[in-house]
Amino acid sequence: MARSFVPARFPDRAGAPISVTMADLFLSSTPDATPHGDNVPLADRLRPQTLSDVVGQDHLTGPEGAIGRMVAAGRLSSIIFWGPPGTGKTTISRLLAQAVGMRFEPISAIFSGVADLKKIFAAARDHARTGQRTLLFVDEIHRFNRAQQDGFLPFVEDGTVTLVGATTENPSFELNAALLSRAQVLILRRLDSDALGLLLDRAEALMDRPLPLDAAAREALIASADGDGRFLLNQAETLFSVDLPAPLDPVGLSALLHRRVAVYDKDREGHYNLISALHKSLRGSDPQAALYYLARMLVAGEDPLYVLRRLVRFASEDIGLADPQALIQCLAAKDSYDFLGSPEGELAVVQACLYCATAPKSNGAYKAMKAAWKSARDTGSLMPPANILNAPTRLMKDVGYGQGYEYDHDAKDGYSGADYWPRDMTPQTFYTPGERGFEARIAERMAWWSKLRAERGGA
Repeated sequence: MARSFVPARFPDRAGAPISVTMADLFLSSTPDATPHGDNVPLADRLRPQTLSDVVGQDHLTGPEGAIGRMVAAGRLSSIIFWGPPGTGKTTISRLLAQAVGMRFEPISAIFSGVADLKKIFAAARDHARTGQRTLLFVDEIHRFNRAQQDGFLPFVEDGTVTLVGATTENPSFELNAALLSRAQVLILRRLDSDALGLLLDRAEALMDRPLPLDAAAREALIASADGDGRFLLNQAETLFSVDLPAPLDPVGLSALLHRRVAVYDKDREGHYNLISALHKSLRGSDPQAALYYLARMLVAGEDPLYVLRRLVRFASEDIGLADPQALIQCLAAKDSYDFLGSPEGELAVVQACLYCATAPKSNGAYKAMKAAWKSARDTGSLMPPANILNAPTRLMKDVGYGQGYEYDHDAKDGYSGADYWPRDMTPQTFYTPGERGFEARIAERMAWWSKLRAERGGA
């Protein structure tokens, strides 16, 4: 299929087109330090000129999207862009400022401090006096601490700046509530294969030659980017720079390039998203999905013992007595991993994962625990009935401890049906076994005991 794309260009004051360069985008105040021409990275040469050129974010940039509506109205509210790396947060922010005629002031929370912000706010006020509004773009805004984030508030509230922050982390956890209340959170999506394919089309049009890949290798290249457009274009630039006798197949591509490392911070949201997905796949009895999320975590470098702790918990919370062996399997997997380590011990983790996914499910023990704990808090210090208390001293015997206790092993059917509840408390039901797995047998046994208790006048 023929591919064509006209590279985005800005018009200069005389009307002639000029190419988008790193200077246009990042270093306009220091043009002498800017690389030119072929020295500019491919990803920067392909930065869009207008919002309509942005790929993969039509839900925001389209006419019905939040950004499209703001541009149509000619006025921006403060925004927090939340999304994976390489999805266009910086580019969209710059194009937003251009679309509504605002001055664009970019900073990075990694390299900036309070002194830098004070200078920016002072300059923004000076420009405001001449009618020039300022869009302050803060990359990695979650890197600012809580006090620094609070420092934005008065300048956002009085209109000195319109704040556009970019973060790869969940704003709910990383940004102050006060700041979030003054900004609209917009979520950028991971670029899908169509969007990434369009980026490659544009790269080939700009370079005026196809990538040295066969169709299967092209698909493999797109998959390797893991939704990151910047990474994909950097890989494409490498491919354009090498002289190859023939197009590469997937094996040749893999030998030449490396895959993008999966985004996974063990103390951040990606970590909790994947463990949640694993837990819910197990609960839903989907061993294939559960194994996938387990692999995602372990391949990304998660500690197998963390996963095993979650599996042990799952065995009690979501399987319980429907299959008592599940807990034993998980603990055995933990012992196996302790003994073997990685990678050999990871097979035991897989076995425990598959056992839990395919076991009958019951949350009866979990619900019983919650109910019993609540009852214990509500009833305070009620004494057990005297007949089931030990009486190791004469005085205790004299006051009735142990009197009338029925020894169940001596009772008919090994069951006395006695009342074990405090005298001032109505007997309650915390645990109700389900009808799946071993719990079905437990339910039968408990029903039989209830019948005997009723016949013998017990509780």
